[in-house]
Amino acid sequence: MSPLQFAWRSLSRQPARAVLGLTGVAVVGALLFDMLMLSRGLIVSFRDLLESTGFDVRVTATEALPGMGPSVSEAAATVEALRRLPELAAVVPVRFGVAAVEALGKKTEEVAIIGSETRRRGEWRLVQGADLAEDSGAGRPDMVVNRTFARDQGLGPGSIVRLASTLTPREFRVSGIVEFPFEASGERMAGVTLNGFTRAFPAARRDEADLLLVASPPGMGTETAVSAIRRARPDLHAFSIDEVLERLRQAEFSYFRQVSFVLATIASFFALLLVTTLLTVSVNQRLGEVAALRALGFSRRRITLDLLAESALLVGGGGIVAVPLGLLLAHGLDSILRQMPDLPSRLHFFVFEPRALAIHLAFLVLAALVAAAYPVILAARLPIAATLRKESIS
Repeated sequence: MSPLQFAWRSLSRQPARAVLGLTGVAVVGALLFDMLMLSRGLIVSFRDLLESTGFDVRVTATEALPGMGPSVSEAAATVEALRRLPELAAVVPVRFGVAAVEALGKKTEEVAIIGSETRRRGEWRLVQGADLAEDSGAGRPDMVVNRTFARDQGLGPGSIVRLASTLTPREFRVSGIVEFPFEASGERMAGVTLNGFTRAFPAARRDEADLLLVASPPGMGTETAVSAIRRARPDLHAFSIDEVLERLRQAEFSYFRQVSFVLATIASFFALLLVTTLLTVSVNQRLGEVAALRALGFSRRRITLDLLAESALLVGGGGIVAVPLGLLLAHGLDSILRQMPDLPSRLHFFVFEPRALAIHLAFLVLAALVAAAYPVILAARLPIAATLRKESIS
């Protein structure tokens, strides 16, 4: 009989203890799996959002994170100079503003407006209608709106949006409905051309940009593009996606990383304690059986393999159940955390990665070995004759 079969029979003789062990390992393993997904979930999700725009470099006027510092002055000349660099495939200036919208003669809540060019569209994804067309200066300029704005105002392709103003009315024609990568749940957002942005905000300086989005050529690499920008314009600050994520990891996202580490450590401790306790109790209840097996010719190595197999069944069975249980628990926790205000609706706290699954499996193997260590030592050092005599007397 193989050690695995022998361990299975040992667990089958005490189903209550086996079910308790499997359940405990499954619950603790699910918590550990969730903490592994949480430790990098925000970073992975945020990377996906940044990469979904098609731009892998951000350029600002200061060392602050993109969108948090002053505007880039002389934006038109700066953009043209950067576009002449062979290390860059595309450079798009972006502007940000907030305006109020008129509805039935009343002012509604504010809408966030993004101004960009029409030469390359990566700042949003078209859902319905048409994308922006270049403003000819005659008639109403185009505007794209997100679903929330369209639903609240009853907008669709061809609708008219009037920005609140005490001067000349500023009207835009809705060309389409889009999805912005970083829009928060319930947030009203709209996109216009750069000319449309100056019409929406007459007081804003014309030759400025809050952010420059840069795409590097395929196969050349982001670092090459960043280095080229820094050489050409040392007064500007270029950030690769990795640099942006590193700053977020050290600042805004560090809290969740620390929480996940603490909870994962606690979960690991309880998993090891649970399995070790169950195996130790099992060995103590079967001291006479172990001594009899040793007397019949079972070697210490065979007893060790039997206990390792029993530990593997407990940890492995609970670990298999822990994965779907952890995914289900992560989905519920993620939906709760995503209700926090001002978070992008496409941002997730728990993200499944093969890396997390690999670490989870590695922990299960380590847990099975460590948990069986003390029971193995206890069984290996068991005095055969004294134990059999004690069992026969009792």
